[in-house]
Amino acid sequence: MSASEKTGTWLRQWIEAHGGAAGTVHVRRGEDMVLAAAVNIPPPVVEIVRVVPRGKGMAGLAFERDEPVSTCNLKTDTSGDVRPGARAVDAHAAVAIPVHDGSGQVQGVVGIAYAGERAMDEQELAVLTGEAEAVPLSTG
Repeated sequence: MSASEKTGTWLRQWIEAHGGAAGTVHVRRGEDMVLAAAVNIPPPVVEIVRVVPRGKGMAGLAFERDEPVSTCNLKTDTSGDVRPGARAVDAHAAVAIPVHDGSGQVQGVVGIAYAGERAMDEQELAVLTGEAEAVPLSTG
């Protein structure tokens, strides 16, 4: 199994384990995040999020802020954190979680979206964050 297949397999299993509907893994390349895996993301959205600049959209903001970025509803979010393309995903609640290397630098971002509207409490976010750190990152 190639490195990119491992990333995709991990993502599918992680989304399923947490009752998610869709998700992405981005890997840091300089000041951008490059898409490494996507599950249940419409092709037009895949093209939009193939490269995400630091500070743009949920993945770019998680990278810039070095903290999870979440929304209760992708479709109605007015915070400015959710980009228009994300509204095309058939999901509502979502979170983008930064992933770190051994020196504590952000090396990627893992995203999960849920079918229904919901708020994530600190305990759930801590579990998701801890597990996201185990993602095998690759753009291979």
